[in-house]
Amino acid sequence: MTSEATISTSRTRIQKPGYRDYYWLRSFVAGGVASCCAKTTIAPLDRIKILLQAQNIHYRHLGVLATVFAVRQKEGILGLYKGNGAMMVRIFPYGAIQFMAFDKYKKLISKKIGKSEHIHRLMAGSMAGITAVIFTYPLDMVRARLAFQVKGEHRYNGIIHAFKIIYTKEGGLPGFYRGLIPTVVGMAPYAGFSFFTFETLKTTGLKHVPELLGKPSRDNPDVLVLKTHASLLCGGVAGAIAQTIS
Repeated sequence: MTSEATISTSRTRIQKPGYRDYYWLRSFVAGGVASCCAKTTIAPLDRIKILLQAQNIHYRHLGVLATVFAVRQKEGILGLYKGNGAMMVRIFPYGAIQFMAFDKYKKLISKKIGKSEHIHRLMAGSMAGITAVIFTYPLDMVRARLAFQVKGEHRYNGIIHAFKIIYTKEGGLPGFYRGLIPTVVGMAPYAGFSFFTFETLKTTGLKHVPELLGKPSRDNPDVLVLKTHASLLCGGVAGAIAQTIS
């Protein structure tokens, strides 16, 4: 009996590192896939935002809905998704790094400074967002350049061509990081408040109305996680608040 218990304990210890590795891999893939799905869903509005923010000569006099119809008429339905291929190349590692980094930073901050849970969420979210931006910024720049183009006035023929042009004509590697500082300044509060708001809403909801918002975790039935609709709602509210603040 003692021997069996010892073997069982030993197996448990051996499995723990593997389980942690699997957890990190799962977080990486889940974060990447979730980000791809979210960005593809809002890709048309994202392109409209870029066209209007940068005051594209063809659309700067129009409103949001008018621009949507104008782009569809001038460039077809796929015109609304221009730059989305580069976005997918960028957003998978961005989302994956951000979600993984958030958990890592949260544990590190909790261990090092021991402040309240709210401070952990805010700081870890900001640091995770900045980390993800720094690693993926060149892809974001290429995506924005492609999305800003209109039919018949293409400077770039695709992702690889855009990389070549920027590298050869805009100063090599530094050319890919133009605008990084204001992006980081905006990302710090955005990511911080996004994670902070989501985690706070999740914790509050599961504490006060667990039967309405929660369901048992697949990994541990004793632990409650948000139901799909509740997670979507919390994520939407968190994103809206963070975007407004930043």
